[in-house]
Amino acid sequence: MDELSEPVVGGAEETPQPKEREPFWGYDDLGVFLGMGLPLLLASLMFVRLAEPLGKRIGLGQMASLLVAQFVWYGLWLTALKGLLGLRYRRPFWRSLAWVLPPGGLWLPMLGGPLLAVATGGLGVLLRAPKVEIAPLEGLLGSPASIVLLVVGVAVLGPLCEELAFRGFLMPLLIRSLGVVAGIGVTALLFALLHGPEYGWSWRHVLLILGAGVAFGLVRWRSRSTLAAAVMHAMYNLTFVSAFLAGGGSATK
Repeated sequence: MDELSEPVVGGAEETPQPKEREPFWGYDDLGVFLGMGLPLLLASLMFVRLAEPLGKRIGLGQMASLLVAQFVWYGLWLTALKGLLGLRYRRPFWRSLAWVLPPGGLWLPMLGGPLLAVATGGLGVLLRAPKVEIAPLEGLLGSPASIVLLVVGVAVLGPLCEELAFRGFLMPLLIRSLGVVAGIGVTALLFALLHGPEYGWSWRHVLLILGAGVAFGLVRWRSRSTLAAAVMHAMYNLTFVSAFLAGGGSATK
């Protein structure tokens, strides 16, 4: 009998397979993602321009049209990211970005969002953060359709898109390179700088948004769920947009 056909008892252990890096994407993918931003922004502006007559019929003004353009842009950009992950890596988009239900459910993020908003508002008072008149948002108070668009955009679409991009795609890459603390911090800083122009680059407001970004990042890291961070972000924004509507258009976030 051929000795090679006999079972090997006590032989060498199987060679362990190399562990896949986490996340599986790299900085080259980040470069492609960022490079698609400007062309897709121009495409979204062109789309909204073509749809402007329809917007006027349902009572959407110029500011509402710009908000629509922003979220069309977000949608196109994330669709492009979905295509990148699917075509290059053959991976599912949502699960790859940790859009999963956290082990403890969503009640803690839902409660944490308003609490974080209250804490941020209180810290803003201590820092004497100036009240900022957010002119673009004021232009959304002219009709019921615009107000609905404001609430849906700020409290639903904004958190969904921003958390997928920042805490779903960017933060795991930075954590892999820089470690947990620096990865969460750098992501939060970039998140705060993105929102800086909305508040006239008030350093107090940038600092407050930085703190909120750190909180979203911690929730994402501890729960391993971008969905949890997005729900917390949505409830945080909803608290502020409710105060904005009740207060006639000023914010101290």
